[in-house]
Amino acid sequence: ELSVDEQAFLDGPVEELCAKINEWEISHELADLPEDMWEFLKANRFFGMIIPKQYGGLQFSALAHSAVLQKIASMSATVSSTVAVPNSLGPAELLLHYGTEEQKNHYLPRLADGREIPCFALTGPYAGSDATSLPDYGIVCKGEWQGGNVLGVRLTFDKRYITLAPVATIVGLAFRLLDPDHLLGDVEDRGITLALIPRDTDGLEIGRRHFPLNVPFQNGPVRGKDVFVPLSQLIGGPDMAGQGWRMLVECLSVGRAISLPSSATGGACAGVAATGAYARIRKQFGLAIGRFEGVEEALARIGGLTYATTALSRATAAAVDRGEKPAVPSAIAKYHATEWGRQICTDAMDVHGGKGVILGPGNYLGRSWQGVPIMITVEGANIMTRSLMIFGQGAIRCHPYVLAEMQAAALPDYGDRLRKFDDLLFRHIGFGISNGVRSFVLGLTHAKIGSAPGDAYTRRFYRKLNRYSSALALVADTSMLVLGGKLKFKEKISARLGDVLSYLYIASAMLKRYEDEDRPVTDQPLLAWAFHECTWRMQMALDGVIRNFPVRPVAWLLRALVFPLGRREVPPSDRLGHRVAAILMTPNEARTRLASGAYLTPSANNPVGRMNALLPEVVAAEPIERKFLKAVKSGDVGGLDFEAQIAEAEAKGVLTSAERKLLERVRTASFEFISVDDFAPEELRAATKKKPPKSLRSVA
Repeated sequence: ELSVDEQAFLDGPVEELCAKINEWEISHELADLPEDMWEFLKANRFFGMIIPKQYGGLQFSALAHSAVLQKIASMSATVSSTVAVPNSLGPAELLLHYGTEEQKNHYLPRLADGREIPCFALTGPYAGSDATSLPDYGIVCKGEWQGGNVLGVRLTFDKRYITLAPVATIVGLAFRLLDPDHLLGDVEDRGITLALIPRDTDGLEIGRRHFPLNVPFQNGPVRGKDVFVPLSQLIGGPDMAGQGWRMLVECLSVGRAISLPSSATGGACAGVAATGAYARIRKQFGLAIGRFEGVEEALARIGGLTYATTALSRATAAAVDRGEKPAVPSAIAKYHATEWGRQICTDAMDVHGGKGVILGPGNYLGRSWQGVPIMITVEGANIMTRSLMIFGQGAIRCHPYVLAEMQAAALPDYGDRLRKFDDLLFRHIGFGISNGVRSFVLGLTHAKIGSAPGDAYTRRFYRKLNRYSSALALVADTSMLVLGGKLKFKEKISARLGDVLSYLYIASAMLKRYEDEDRPVTDQPLLAWAFHECTWRMQMALDGVIRNFPVRPVAWLLRALVFPLGRREVPPSDRLGHRVAAILMTPNEARTRLASGAYLTPSANNPVGRMNALLPEVVAAEPIERKFLKAVKSGDVGGLDFEAQIAEAEAKGVLTSAERKLLERVRTASFEFISVDDFAPEELRAATKKKPPKSLRSVA
């Protein structure tokens, strides 16, 4: 639950910010936030959500941090990115954990109130997903700093894709620290180190911008040659020299657990509100387009995946609030929230048709669709996250014995090492046999037996989780035993095992959400659709591992234990999809909960909010509209256009005066939402056309 202060911030400054957002002005006219919005963000300390109150920050929980980003992201990816980055991995987070007292006291208050705008420069042309291979370096030496000759580091670096870099006043930099003259000690290559570089430092090249898919958040390169900073600018001071990779790994999971999953969730909630309402308002062939089964199928995916995404985001934020550093859950959340966000956005575009394609002030969807690949790419490209990180980390971190066995094998005393390792090994063997038996029995019975928590409705879901957790443990243990070190090169197998782990976590998060919300009956179609989708995908992932397992006799044994009666899971049924689609197109409690993360106030800049406010009247007008159209079709009412027809319908008693007014009001209001923008040619032409300077393109 949010605290009183957190809820007040969400209901006050966040609502006020969202009302200010004009995405067309930001993305087309300014390619930036308006100046007054920058000032509003600073004045209300949006950049200090993770900074403690003692330094002037807001000190919000991860859940509040997530809720703020969700609501902003439902209006603008540009604004949400601008708010997310200072509160994610960067100078503030690193200073909180590793900074010296002097650094904390100087920088944190200035970061909290926006006097300093931070960025963090890690990625470069030759170090993307493989961030450990940094070619950027700093050499320990003496140099001039603020009028004195001090011991410091002379840096040479080339970074790109750095969010907020063009406007940043303080740059966090990751580089390899070299000490050839042994000024710090005997070690020459100290390893990855982190430093803070003020914007006005000599030799720092900053200010140019990238232009990521027409989403104009501030992002650009940072370069420097022979940039000198004193050792006091190393984060944590000289004592933390060479500790940069550990610092990054320990902090990365927290930011990854919040920023992108929250932004994707906000977009999904907006997709529910926008697409459900549009599918009811837009009529073709005399029917709301949401009544057609093809559209219904897309609506069902939007509803079911949004339910899963919001549960996933909430559960992962809660883990951060419990003080955990959820490396595996954060990777799962980043990958699946953004992948499902991509699917939801694609389905929303398909339902909207031309309305989503024609850009302009009235298009609330097009820029989000353009920005989807950005979410997929940043903070760990999704392909790499799925194939290397989720199971690669989870195989050890989530296993009850493997990590302990590795630690036991490293004990210095031979006797202790042997006793500890033997004990763990035999328990591990028993664990494997138990999982084989459980997997076989639950596969034979299709998980219809055994004790399980939950109520009469959800108990079957918990039994399914028991079945697939046993199957995953069996297949994962067997893969590690048989393939050994080769498993890390079998990325497709690793990815599929990671899929099973992910869907187990997501399904658990959905069941927790259902319990936390007091088991609302109206949410059951959403839970059931999303759960069946997860179990079907778990089955297919396990089948993919077994079909492609390189040691065939082992694969045959695994198939007999995991699928003794074959694959029996099926995707969500059409009937279930129909119920989910109906939730999205009708005002109801389940729909309200599902879209609650989005900004839905019917303000001047929020067509989605206005469309949702109109939805109850659209539903109320439908039986009247059917009566009216029937009279027109039968010839009882004539006229060449709507105005003439509705006037005659009232005159002939087909409609009452109140019914006529409701139809006219709904038709007039609906026209805004089915209309698209158009422009004079000069409105789309650049005001001036200059020969651009020689490009400083980054290596592609």
